[in-house]
Amino acid sequence: MDYPTTPDGRYFVVAGRLWRKSDPRLSEAVLGRLVRDLMSARRAVKAAKRSGDNLSLEEARRDVDAAKVALGERGPTWWNDDTDFNRHLASNTPYADWWAEESKRSLRPESST
Repeated sequence: MDYPTTPDGRYFVVAGRLWRKSDPRLSEAVLGRLVRDLMSARRAVKAAKRSGDNLSLEEARRDVDAAKVALGERGPTWWNDDTDFNRHLASNTPYADWWAEESKRSLRPESST
């Protein structure tokens, strides 16, 4: 599924909420490795929850966070200014006007030809 991306490429939007995109300066190889690390850590979170192992759960959550920071989705921003609207509703940010137009566009019925 494709999600709308803000005009500056910093965020994608899901259910009206902004989510930071990965740093576009990462090479394909590094991006692939980090995504694999993230998915492995998420599987470890699931397994730790299932087993009730709180120590493993804490460790797995740290691994998820570390992968997301390395991807640029958390931690310091990968852009020059330090503004960060991660997880904010788009309608409550400087992207509000863009999001209002984008939302209208997505509600328009496709014309059939």
